[in-house]
Amino acid sequence: MPGLIGKKIGMTSVFSVEGRNIPCTVIEAGPCTVSQVRTLEKDGYEAVQLGFQDKKEKHATKPEIGHFKKAGSAPKNKVVEFDGFGADVKLGDIITVDMLEVSNFIDITGISKGKGFQGVVRRHGFGGVGESTHGQHNRLRAPGSIGASSYPSRVFKGMRMAGRMGGAKITVQNIEVLKVIPENNLVIVKGSVPGANGSYLILLK
Repeated sequence: MPGLIGKKIGMTSVFSVEGRNIPCTVIEAGPCTVSQVRTLEKDGYEAVQLGFQDKKEKHATKPEIGHFKKAGSAPKNKVVEFDGFGADVKLGDIITVDMLEVSNFIDITGISKGKGFQGVVRRHGFGGVGESTHGQHNRLRAPGSIGASSYPSRVFKGMRMAGRMGGAKITVQNIEVLKVIPENNLVIVKGSVPGANGSYLILLK
């Protein structure tokens, strides 16, 4: 499905016509350059490769420079393939935020903020121990038992335990587009999206 590459600017809020305060996220979406067009005959599948945000040539490899030169473009920081654009897209075309409209619903993919090593209360929402009675004094946020005794004498796969949290690829679906500002390549969407400010996002129409 057609889409865009963007960068998360940050969160703010806007007022609706009814006067409700709506939390929203500002995203810089595009302009994206078509750096390659995959075809069924040559590649075995159909897709369009988009590049976003120029990279200095001194920071790019020679194969990268040659690849983007075919599209008449500077090397890009982020490259993503999309399918479903149709046959009217050609090498070197510029895809802008104009493809989005107010009240469109889009899917947004990003890498969530890394939280490091976290316990079960924060990572999985365990309740912990309520009252510190019967001599219990230092196990408030412990997970408790993680398995049975003599049988099966092991811990089942998928047991929710402490570990690294965040830093995962997450897609949020059906995010409403509240406003599109083409002159600044900005799109304002309802609610929050994964990732820290300045991180890359993939917007799927």
